[in-house]
Amino acid sequence: MPQYAVLIYEKEIPVADIPADVMAANLAAPAKIAEMGARIVSEQALAPASTATTIRTGGVVTDGPFIEAKEAFAGIFVIEARDLDQAIAVGRLLPIMEGGVEIRPLLEM
Repeated sequence: MPQYAVLIYEKEIPVADIPADVMAANLAAPAKIAEMGARIVSEQALAPASTATTIRTGGVVTDGPFIEAKEAFAGIFVIEARDLDQAIAVGRLLPIMEGGVEIRPLLEM
């Protein structure tokens, strides 16, 4: 099956402040994804953007992401799905509070 990156962007919210219904939906997502016939290959939440180190053009290294955006890159799933439509359905399962989900096909090497 093709693989897709499911990139999660969200306003940075401390874990302690995540509403219980959002946390429950996050915990229920893997079972729902499996029921759809898709499979999570890998998943990873990221530390806050304030912990990032960025390398810019020319090799300049800076502390922090210094991006101008309302949402920060918060986590990534790699899934196997039948097609893009199923990958989008998986992305729609994820409870985003103030951000978005980006779906990208992974290139086969």
